[in-house]
Amino acid sequence: MRIVLGVLFALVALAGVAVITLQSSTEWEVGPVERTPDARFADLPDYPFAPHYAEVSGYRVHYLDEGPEDGEPILLLHGQPSWSYLYRHMIPPLAEAGYRVVVPDLVGFGKSDKPTRQSDYSHQMHVDLMAELVRQLDLRGVTFFGQDWGGLIGLRVVADDPDRFARIMISNTGLPAAGGILGWVGFPLFQIAVWWQGDVQGLDPGDGSFSFPRWVAYARNARDFDMQALFQRATERELSPAELDGYAAPFAGEEHLAGARIFPFLVPSQLRENDRAMREVYDQWTRPFLTAFGDSDPVTAGGDVLWQERVPGAQGQPHTTVEGAGHFIQEDRPERLVELMIAFIEND
Repeated sequence: MRIVLGVLFALVALAGVAVITLQSSTEWEVGPVERTPDARFADLPDYPFAPHYAEVSGYRVHYLDEGPEDGEPILLLHGQPSWSYLYRHMIPPLAEAGYRVVVPDLVGFGKSDKPTRQSDYSHQMHVDLMAELVRQLDLRGVTFFGQDWGGLIGLRVVADDPDRFARIMISNTGLPAAGGILGWVGFPLFQIAVWWQGDVQGLDPGDGSFSFPRWVAYARNARDFDMQALFQRATERELSPAELDGYAAPFAGEEHLAGARIFPFLVPSQLRENDRAMREVYDQWTRPFLTAFGDSDPVTAGGDVLWQERVPGAQGQPHTTVEGAGHFIQEDRPERLVELMIAFIEND
């Protein structure tokens, strides 16, 4: 009876939501863009890296490319609402160790083009763009590292062209996946849950009802999307005002925020595509696969276990829970991540 009532409620709620999609499309079009003025990025602390740009499927994508050109490549992907600035403390020691370190800014973030309409963003778009950038740079034998949306996107990039990748390391991320009926109804039910939250303007309701749908509603609706407060909340160490300004630098105005606002809403938008990647690639992945999740991230806590148990290449690996690390683990323990990554590569 409870299941029946739940389905009836979902159908009624579904009828009241203006726009519902079963799963985001695997097709997309290039939309109008804005570019953040270069002056916004002047004199950022610990970010001396030379910019590189590539025209990728209609968008200008910024990326960092540090270390020797013939070094074994490492691909570092950021999530939402961060950018390559997140890896500023990891890039130099990895480059000094002889690796070629490639760090793109996702479209909508950092110095990359920023589509101005939320409807121009999709999970598939980002997978396609990053996969094309990897092909343009002709990266091979790659060590992939992804955190937050960097994992959601990067794990699909690897699945699309696995022969280019030698190993995978992930932190505080996942790949929401479902087949069957749940694969079809999961995203619509999530959209209903977000719609039910209403016009959320704060992250900390006094009644303790904070949830992921509430965070999604806040990101989409908040008139004051406080980037600095968001980063400090998700980081264990105290960030300096200059560092917090660095995270806010790409977002000169509301027209630059469409990607940051819509990304959380898209987390379960391709459950079936992700399920296919899990079944066809990761259930057979025998190359090294390592997890290094933070011990203080409430968003992804326990998400490492699925990969450790499901991926053949994860068996027998030195999986680590990084102490003193929140969601943005690259800020809290960059030196530990570098240590783990180099050992992971060298011991392969």
